[in-house]
Amino acid sequence: MQFKDYYQILGVNRDAAVEDIKKAYRKLARKYHPDISKEANAEARMKEVNEAYAVLSDTEKRAAYDQLGRGYRPGQEFHPPPDWDAGFEFSTTDAGDFGDFFSQLFGRMGAGRRQTGPFASGGSVHGRGEDHHAKVLLDIEDAFSGATRQVSLRVPRLDAQGRVGLDNRTLNVKIPKGVHEGQIIRLAGQGAPGLGSGTPGDLLLEVHFNPHKSLRVDAANLHMSLPVSPWEAALGAAISVNLFSTVLKVRIPAGTQSGQQLRLRGQGIPSTPPGDLFLDIQVLLPPATSAKAREIYETMARELAFDPRADRRI
Repeated sequence: MQFKDYYQILGVNRDAAVEDIKKAYRKLARKYHPDISKEANAEARMKEVNEAYAVLSDTEKRAAYDQLGRGYRPGQEFHPPPDWDAGFEFSTTDAGDFGDFFSQLFGRMGAGRRQTGPFASGGSVHGRGEDHHAKVLLDIEDAFSGATRQVSLRVPRLDAQGRVGLDNRTLNVKIPKGVHEGQIIRLAGQGAPGLGSGTPGDLLLEVHFNPHKSLRVDAANLHMSLPVSPWEAALGAAISVNLFSTVLKVRIPAGTQSGQQLRLRGQGIPSTPPGDLFLDIQVLLPPATSAKAREIYETMARELAFDPRADRRI
């Protein structure tokens, strides 16, 4: 995917105020609107201009784009970094009918729904505030024990000159035991303020997990690589697997091969229902670095009628 410089498309500086962006858009819209333009590529250029304006005229989209776009040039190969939007607080936005670049950046920010509009009562305007959304990264351990964690969020804002900036806010969040990948934690009243006497919206935190050195998360399921010795794999064995504060007893069937998978039902994230733990078997060979080890391997080579490539002959 190629990087698009929305500032260059509209012909404005990166620190342009909102009013400058509007003026630039109106000028380009008059030039490229397909109904009146004589330009040969008017329709394509108008679509590009609309996409750029959709980002730069929206405080949240522009703040996110500014964070991601530093150091990139137009046409340069670009892929959003994993979890680029973690800790970024936003209200519901619409990805619209734009290109792949736009959708890759902002498509997931349209997951929620906007609140109903304000209503009049006794000459006053009241309305519930919008819900806000944020993706947060937690440690997998928190799902097994529950915890209270400090969560730091970046909140886009406009300054007095109409330029975009980011504020930070920190919340103490209770993480329930059994929380799983993609689950929403709702914090009542932590969204946008209401209008008049309307109640504030909620903050919806979408849970994701930090990478773990030994575990891979798939919803409520966990995957772990399990090294075993050749004799454990060949003869079968009962071994122990440590999963945080729990010690699991695992039976390795005789004749187990590398690449096979064992499934421990209910031993994944303790959600409702609990996930499963998948153990990917990896048979590891002891190094032949001593005379005794070499002797054992040489004996096996002589006495075991074993050809690992017997079924792969062409």
